[in-house]
Amino acid sequence: MARCSVVNVFCLGSRAVCFGHPLRPLHTSVCTASLKPKSGFKPEKVAVVTKTTRYEFEQQRYRYAGLSEEDLKQLLAMKGSSYSGLLERHNIHTNNVEHIVKSLQREGIEVKVVKRGEYNDEVVRWADAIISAGGDGTMLLVASKVLSKDKPVVGVNTDPERSEGHLCLPVRYTRAFPEALNKLCCGEFRWLWRQRIRLHLEGTGINPTPVDLHEQQLSLEQHSQAHRITTMDSQQRTGVFHQSSKPSLLPVRSLNEIFIGESLSSRASYYEISVDDGPWEKQKSSGLSICTGTGSKAWSYNINKLAEQPVEELLKIGKSQAGLDFPLNKELIEKVTEEYNKSLVFSPDDSRLFYSVREPIVNRVFSSSRQRGFASRVCVRSRCWDACMVVDGGTSFEFNDGAIATISMSDEDQLRTVILDN
Repeated sequence: MARCSVVNVFCLGSRAVCFGHPLRPLHTSVCTASLKPKSGFKPEKVAVVTKTTRYEFEQQRYRYAGLSEEDLKQLLAMKGSSYSGLLERHNIHTNNVEHIVKSLQREGIEVKVVKRGEYNDEVVRWADAIISAGGDGTMLLVASKVLSKDKPVVGVNTDPERSEGHLCLPVRYTRAFPEALNKLCCGEFRWLWRQRIRLHLEGTGINPTPVDLHEQQLSLEQHSQAHRITTMDSQQRTGVFHQSSKPSLLPVRSLNEIFIGESLSSRASYYEISVDDGPWEKQKSSGLSICTGTGSKAWSYNINKLAEQPVEELLKIGKSQAGLDFPLNKELIEKVTEEYNKSLVFSPDDSRLFYSVREPIVNRVFSSSRQRGFASRVCVRSRCWDACMVVDGGTSFEFNDGAIATISMSDEDQLRTVILDN
């Protein structure tokens, strides 16, 4: 691996991990650690967190039911799934993980490979840097437990043909991972500190113990039961029902979005909301989404984007009402639609939240002064029956009547990621 004559250094605990380039300083501040800087991307310990493939999921799911491999093949065929196809994708993922691990080991780096279900705070503490080996879902899970802004997280898409991987390195580095390491060594990259959401929870009937949805495909009843079990377990340990007058900071951070709403999607969600310490407003809707700049390209974008058909209809109404004379052609409709949808996306390092009220119900009792908008702080008081607050689609907290969530951002919670040019 090429060596670089000048490096930028940042501290990870008692170690110094370096990325640098003689012509491109990348870090705004240089660590003053007494340790001698190293001349490359040389964390001593890297955790590689791997996704659970569909093949592994189906194996685990049906192995407990006592099915043989042949039974599994037949069952998948009945469901319209290909056993051989799942096995092929599994092998592609596994081979790419091995490629990553061997590339790191050749640089003298100690590597620990952990499955998503094994990933915990102990793994985070052990590692100097973490590589997410999977897709965007794995990256979100990895990011949620990294609370230090000084611990870099790198995503590698291990099945680029089947996964978009917006949060991962460009797909060509899946096969050319040694080249990516070389670029990191020589500073041919940019830092990107992605802002994340922090959650404070207080009120009556709260349970700060989450249900992890990443490794499970739960029915509505199973999801509700999982929350009831965690609540009962917590009560048995403490002997009390949770009630907190002081906000408790939850030990997860959201890289994409927070969603609050009834577990049964056909049931209206009833809650009160305060934006930037403004007055409380009673709302009924299909739920509330609050996203970061990173998440503005994900679910939030799809909640709020417009298609060309409604844009055309609105332009026709506007043209008629204003008595304007302009050509309403396909080119104009496409341009207006594109400009509006582009306005929904903002930078991952932006310190603002973006909230979206899904399908608000407005009548003489319930109002929605703004359906969407930017904010620094959003407070939500639940009036729901069987609701949850879901972090990045994978970590679910019970959020029923009396629970209050305060959703905000802090520079302390930024996630350190890298940008490599394709």
